[in-house]
Amino acid sequence: MPIAAVYLCVALLILSACETGFRIGSRHHRTHQDKEAPGSVGPIVGGLLGMLGFVLAFTFSMAANQHDLRKQNVLNEATKIATAYLRMDLIAPEHGSKAKHLLREYVSVRLQAAQKRTDWQSALNRSLEIDDQLWAEVAAAAVAHPTSSTSLAVQGVNEVIDIHERRVVGARYNRIPGSVWVGLMAITLLTMLTIGMQIGLTGKRRLLAITPLSLAFAMLVTLIVDLNRPDGGFITVSQQPMIDLQTMMDRSPE
Repeated sequence: MPIAAVYLCVALLILSACETGFRIGSRHHRTHQDKEAPGSVGPIVGGLLGMLGFVLAFTFSMAANQHDLRKQNVLNEATKIATAYLRMDLIAPEHGSKAKHLLREYVSVRLQAAQKRTDWQSALNRSLEIDDQLWAEVAAAAVAHPTSSTSLAVQGVNEVIDIHERRVVGARYNRIPGSVWVGLMAITLLTMLTIGMQIGLTGKRRLLAITPLSLAFAMLVTLIVDLNRPDGGFITVSQQPMIDLQTMMDRSPE
């Protein structure tokens, strides 16, 4: 779902909760005429707002940490690939040349997937195939010439394979749990429902006051959703380290 549609849906849910609460409070005000009711609901609203603020901060922190981890994984992967690429000069040319070609393709596949120029699953499958082919090349070189130089090449490819798995897990599976989302939305809707009830108990509709608050909460929730979605939205992980690596590879002899 586009992030703008997410914001619209969240804003409508929050405004609906406020309107529902207002109608409940307004009906109670008309039937009971209890002038002290708004004051008695005030502490409840304050407590719910405090709880909502805590849950929003907690959830935002989770999403921001995951976003930072994805950025760090991109930088680490670019560094590991660059190291492995340079170490291919240490093994026999018949293996090193092919390994360099595979690493060039590997970077291209990763960038195409990150920039949505190819299907993610296809890019993942091709990345795994390249990992296997890279390992076969350096393993053959190590068997033919078991030296410290070939050992460095084997280590470089091994690190590329390791960071590949960490990046895939961080990008596709390391998300905010569904139970946290349920709790966040439940507390948000209950808070806005109670605020609407407090307004309804006064007998006066304060649309100008409640709308900006509702839209602000909707924006915060949408921002968390955007941070939690690495494959869409306005907040994306920069691929500049991989782009710089590709440029370096294009300049160097194969």
